[in-house]
Amino acid sequence: MKLARVGSKQFQKLCERNAGSNKRVAESVRKIVENVKLYGDDAVIRYARKFDKIKLTPKELKISECETSGAYQDIKPEFVSVLKVVIDNITKFYKKQLKKSWKIKDANGVLLGEKVTPLEKVGVYVPSGTVPLVSSVYMSVIPAKMAGVKKIVLVTPPNKYKSVDPYILVVANLLKVDEIYKIGGAQAIAALAFGTKTVPKVDKIVGPGNAYVTEAKRQVFGYCDIDMLAGPTEVVIIANQFSNINYIKADLEAQGEHFMGLSILITNSKKIAKTLKKEVANGYIILVKNMEEAADVANKLAAEHLQILTNNPKKIANRINNAGAIFLGPYTPVAIGDYVAGPSHVLPTGGSARFFSGLGVQDFYKCSHILSYTKSALENIRGPLEKIAQIEGLKKHLDSVKVRFE
Repeated sequence: MKLARVGSKQFQKLCERNAGSNKRVAESVRKIVENVKLYGDDAVIRYARKFDKIKLTPKELKISECETSGAYQDIKPEFVSVLKVVIDNITKFYKKQLKKSWKIKDANGVLLGEKVTPLEKVGVYVPSGTVPLVSSVYMSVIPAKMAGVKKIVLVTPPNKYKSVDPYILVVANLLKVDEIYKIGGAQAIAALAFGTKTVPKVDKIVGPGNAYVTEAKRQVFGYCDIDMLAGPTEVVIIANQFSNINYIKADLEAQGEHFMGLSILITNSKKIAKTLKKEVANGYIILVKNMEEAADVANKLAAEHLQILTNNPKKIANRINNAGAIFLGPYTPVAIGDYVAGPSHVLPTGGSARFFSGLGVQDFYKCSHILSYTKSALENIRGPLEKIAQIEGLKKHLDSVKVRFE
């Protein structure tokens, strides 16, 4: 591990990391997105041949019932019962986020409110490059289902046998995902954003992916909504002299299993820093004076995962404002959040926890404001309204109010 002192150029670089656009990647993705927009299924099939080295027909893009049934034969039998436990945990967590429409009415005849409506169609991207991210299926689909999304479309890259990982198919089937397509990369994002003859156009795209997927999401934003622009996964660990060094080491190395995963240790213990600098291959150590400074540094880093492995983690957590997910104490490794705890592991990276939240039920709602005034209520507010309209010089706005009293 490398030492990054507070205030150093390396520290600033860590604080300013983000899912910024790479020019080469952006140009490649632009061409893919444009081609899929123009040529639909033909472009998707052409990119499958180019990138996945397989030949598909438009009909083969969609996973059939036969393929889904066959997937159950290729998984371990105990997987379904394990999955039910996980689904229960996630459901319990997201029940607290459910939102309802509301209205208020005052004595003057003013009614105001908000109509909460689930999105109609959502696309879920599930990576399956180096390893199939089975957990990304339920971490993305369950919040959408609980919000009441009417149609969920899942896309995931095919393998060389023109099939999809059986565990991904089984989880999607058990969660009643409406349609599944064997499409990966930027072309999958474009297909969801614009629609093709085979793939339906969606209102929002969620789920993690590589640099090309992330760039595609950036480029289609506006044609549809996206969850966030996610970069490489990351963990920041706060530790002091009371922390178990074996736990710290294991958690730092676990993050290293991810491609380009970033591991950062913040500590005021020179002993821990010296030991782990030698024993852990990758990542950064930031030495601080005390735990107050540790919390300040963590807020500047605004990490996806923040672990607090001190003897009093809640005290430090009270000072944390910027983090995708906060893991308290020695027995709460990031792995528990990745797989089974309940909150989605689709989290903001690259410092974007300053303004983004982890994926939740709220991401699958849209809200319409409701306004209703009686004539007397309009008359009561007419004075302030007319003064503001006059300042802005919008005469027709004034007339639209005046005509109601002539």
